[in-house]
Amino acid sequence: MGKKIVIVLLIASLCFSFTTGTKDKREYYQVTIYHFRTPEQKQEIDNYLENAWLPAVHRAGITNIGVFCPIANDTAVDKKVVVILPAKSLEIIADLPGKLLKDGTFQSAGSKFLDAAYNVPAYSRMEKAIAYAFPKAPLLQLPKLNSPRADRVYEFRSYESPSEKVFRNKVHMFNEGGEVDLFKRLNFNAVFYAEVIAGPNMPNLIYMTSFENMADRDAHWKSFGADPEWKKLSTDSFYQHNVSRVDITLMKAMGYSDY
Repeated sequence: MGKKIVIVLLIASLCFSFTTGTKDKREYYQVTIYHFRTPEQKQEIDNYLENAWLPAVHRAGITNIGVFCPIANDTAVDKKVVVILPAKSLEIIADLPGKLLKDGTFQSAGSKFLDAAYNVPAYSRMEKAIAYAFPKAPLLQLPKLNSPRADRVYEFRSYESPSEKVFRNKVHMFNEGGEVDLFKRLNFNAVFYAEVIAGPNMPNLIYMTSFENMADRDAHWKSFGADPEWKKLSTDSFYQHNVSRVDITLMKAMGYSDY
């Protein structure tokens, strides 16, 4: 009888931890990328995000939303606007479209974008990914930068792995291996680190760091490459060949971004 009681109490404890959220405080991130080609489309996207979507999402209780424009947009054929939305749960992300449908102010403010004609679209394509924060970095951190907003550089990276098993090794490298701690010690002002659980280019992880300006960014990566801890970690036989492709996007925050 005593063993049965212990088992019941253990199950109850686990259920309580799960339902109250005490078991895991890690956030989720929805990354939305609007692809566009013309200045007119860029203006439509900005007007929609600034005057309709972002205020509506704030009304829904979601804050610390980043909106960015890649620096390479000036010369790229496929131009982008990147939106990063943090959420405490997947339910918040899943429920958001329904809330926006019921928000009359949003529907009115965003009508030009939402009702764009089929032959004059407001954007070329839209893609989304959902990511789950690393245990070592469970919550989004607002960057602590002192430079003028226009000078700041946000670096968004995606590390792809050749297989799911090898991907887990790279995630281990960031968490248990100490890569997150190394970025923190070198003051990379990381905003988030996360593993993509739904989206293109899987298996992959994503993270974003921030810098005062481009010179500051270059100096940080130079110090990172020369750091003895990184040299030891990067040559550790346990962590070899765990990344098959790295995609780097340097970005500026839009004036209406939350950070």
